[in-house]
Parts: sequence; C-alpha cells; structure tokens
Amino acid sequence: MKVDRVEMSPDPTAALDLARAAEEAGCDGFWVAETCRDPFVALSRVAGEVDLDLGTAVAVAFARNPMSTAVLANDLQLLSCGRFHLGLGSQVEAHITNRFGMPWSRPAARMREFVLALRAIWRGWATREPLRFRGEFYTHTLMTPIFDPGPNPFGSPAVWLAGVGERMTEVAGEVADGFLCHSFTTERYLREVTLPALARGRARSGGLPPVEVLGPSLIAHDDRSVARLRRQIAFYGSTPAYRGVLDLHGWGGLHEELHQLSLDGRWEEMNGLVTDEVLHAFAVVGTPAGTRAEYARRYGGLVTRFAEPTPTAVVGAGFGAGIKVGAGAGVG
Repeated sequence: MKVDRVEMSPDPTAALDLARAAEEAGCDGFWVAETCRDPFVALSRVAGEVDLDLGTAVAVAFARNPMSTAVLANDLQLLSCGRFHLGLGSQVEAHITNRFGMPWSRPAARMREFVLALRAIWRGWATREPLRFRGEFYTHTLMTPIFDPGPNPFGSPAVWLAGVGERMTEVAGEVADGFLCHSFTTERYLREVTLPALARGRARSGGLPPVEVLGPSLIAHDDRSVARLRRQIAFYGSTPAYRGVLDLHGWGGLHEELHQLSLDGRWEEMNGLVTDEVLHAFAVVGTPAGTRAEYARRYGGLVTRFAEPTPTAVVGAGFGAGIKVGAGAGVG
C-alpha cells in the first residue's frame, strides 16, 4: 500500500515546503484538494522539485470544461515527468450552479462524458488524428495546429474519480484509472457498495487494468483530533448526497436530525449526535501503532493507496511500514 499526503488547498507559496516534508516523511505521493485555492497552481510549484506522485484530490470537474482541464493536466504531466494523477470530483449542485455559475444535470452521465472527452483530446494530440468528439454535454471538434501541443513524452495522465453513490462509482470503474474514496466511507460501505459498483463499471470497460483505490482517511490519535472528526462526520452526515452511507448502517434517522440542525445553523449540537459507535465506524482511533494495525485489518487488500491528512500528524514512513497489502488490492 502506498502512503500519500493530502493537503487542503495550501498557500501555493508554502506548497513546496509541504511536499518536501511529505517526501522526507517517506510518503509516496502528494495530493492537493480544491477548496479556497486552485490545486493546479500549487502542484505546478511542486512538480519537478520532488520525486513524488502528484495529484488533485480533487479538482472540481464541472467548474471547468474538458479542454481547459486537458491542457492543465497535460502540462502537469510534463512538469512532473509522468507522475501526475488527475483526480476529479463533481461537487454538489448548489456549488456548481450558485458558486461557479456552471450547468448541472445528470452528474454521473456528465462525468463519464467529461473523462471520455479528456481522453479524446489527449489521443488527438498524441496521434494527430482529427478531434471529433460529440457528446450530449460536451462537443470538441476544433483543434488547429497552433493549439495542439503535440505528443506528451510521458503519455497521458492517470484519471481518478471521486464518488460516494453507486452511479458515480460505476462510472469510475468504467472510464477511470483510479477511485478516490470519500472520507465519509466505512469498511462495510466500501465492501458492500463501493467495490461491487467499481467491479460492475470495470466489466463495461473493455478489459482495462484493475482500478487503483485510494482509501478513506479519517484517523485520530488524541482527544482533540477525535473532536475534529466528530465535527467532520456530523457535517458529512447532514448532506443528503451522502445519506446512503448512513442508511446502509441503519442510521438514516441520524441524517434527518443532522440535516435539520444544519438548516437551523445549530452546528455545535450536531457534534453530540455522533456517538462512539458512529465515530468508530468511520474513523480509526488509537495510538499510532494501534491505528496502523487497525487500518491494515479494515482495508488491507481492499485499497492500493492511503491518503494521510496532515492534521492527523501520522508519519508517512512509519504508517506505510506497518501495512502489508496483497497483490490483489484494487478492483478488476
């Protein structure tokens, strides 16, 4: 199992120091999420300076279009000497329409087409074949020589998709190289919902290699981090799009309570609804040595990578050294 470091929209002026710290800690990859900053900017500062896999976890696909994303990812693949992983997520409707001012419809179908458009654009640059992509959501049929960067010597970037629901997860299995598990994922949900959905999608892919899986990453070592995770779980649990995870465990009523409290702005009261049972279903809690063993017990053989959030203060090298994962990890 590869162990990565994930940063939540770091200041781009600090990104290189953070990536170097991850490398010194023995991590295999450095991923940047998109919240208040553009992850591509931070990664462009890092690319070429560290010997790590680099990725977005995630960039918001529907805030962009396939052509602009293809250009960004192609350049980062070049800068990183072939170590860039394009991680994409859909976000939710309110953010896409009200924050980004972009259209929203049938997110799973749109994401599938988004990835297929990316691959068509990259294939055209690599082979010089005419760009003739016509879909329901995106059309790309113009590529004159001045806008064509030509073949990338490192090939096309790997594409990763994030998801929670079965439809988006199946799309990842069908068209992506990797799947980014949401933090709001339990071992049971991964086994019973996520991995079967990935397998169904992969069966439609035409024989692509197994999907890589970057596992969930809620870990706590002390009371402060436990309190932080209760807040995080309460926030995710209040979101209608993630209700299915709670429903699987018979906790649909918890979602109703959390959602209503969030609408009322009673955020602190939400944390108290996250019982120890719920906490331990989503999070690995204990000493560093204990969490290493517990993470391996839950997810060994199920995931190929683990993204370590910086606030957990888990040392990458030590974490990775304690986990043994069989060669069959991932989904075929």
